[in-house]
Amino acid sequence: MSELTRPGILPCQSIESLIAGGAIASESPFDADQVQPASLDLRLGAKAWRVRASFLPGRHTVRDRIRDVAMHELDLTKGAVLERGCVYIAELQERLALPPGVSARANPKSSTGRVDVFVRLLTDAGGAFDDVSEGYTGPTYIEIAPQTFSVLVRTGTRLNQLRLKRGAPERLRIESVGVDLTGEIAGFRGRRHAGVVDLDHVDGHDPRDFWEPLMPRDGQLLLDPGEFYILASKEAVEIPVLEAAEMTPIDPSVGEFRVHYAGFFDPGFGTDEAHGKGSKGVLEVRSHETPFILEDGQTVARLVYEPLTEKPTRLYGDLGSHYQRQGLKLSKHFKVWGE
Repeated sequence: MSELTRPGILPCQSIESLIAGGAIASESPFDADQVQPASLDLRLGAKAWRVRASFLPGRHTVRDRIRDVAMHELDLTKGAVLERGCVYIAELQERLALPPGVSARANPKSSTGRVDVFVRLLTDAGGAFDDVSEGYTGPTYIEIAPQTFSVLVRTGTRLNQLRLKRGAPERLRIESVGVDLTGEIAGFRGRRHAGVVDLDHVDGHDPRDFWEPLMPRDGQLLLDPGEFYILASKEAVEIPVLEAAEMTPIDPSVGEFRVHYAGFFDPGFGTDEAHGKGSKGVLEVRSHETPFILEDGQTVARLVYEPLTEKPTRLYGDLGSHYQRQGLKLSKHFKVWGE
């Protein structure tokens, strides 16, 4: 089977070819670092709407549904604060005209999940969040629901990413991910009454104003209902250069909590070839209705590996990354803990 017909995740050079051919278009020029090894960062457009309820478009366009549920409009060109506990719909700059055989799936970026901002992609007549059907032609939108912190965003802010695929790639393997509760500080819990996080300000926030460090006892940690935690995987994560992976966000069999809002791992993450050997997976954990005791090494998520159609011309971290060779690490918006 040739690389032109092989099912799999599209690498960066294929994404760039789609952009060059007009299958992915934008209201403004694409940023130089917008195409990742096996995904495309999506950027906020000029407008957002505070809505009274989330929705799926069904047979309608997203714009038609926004008219039914919008409370007020926000101008993102001047920057806007999105309040925790509220739901917003924003237009994205990227528009799709996918060729036959090509579909897509979206997920929050790592930095988005690590500040507990829940986001989902919407498309016209879409029957599911985050999934873009084969051959879809139309605009893209994003639902944004800050959970722990209010956040400042603006036109061009990148909250989610798109992974494009040809056909139905096989699942190569599924690996269990355990949690590491051995360190002096084993994790962080979000402070509920913190200030605003500027999502375009790197290293611009004192983590002590937003996070509480957690010290485990006897290799255990008690998760309180409704709280948000940053933890690290027990095992190092390695994504081979011809593969990509997604961490499954919900697995009821492993406990009463939700793990990992940002599920995409690009090829090269944690590999020697990309100078990232020993990288841990950072876990974004929200406990559900009941208190839950985590134990060191306990399985908390699954990693699903799929093949790429061909080797990407660049690997994770080649354009710079805040998370290659990471251990327990807060999002890029915060200074290093203790400095």
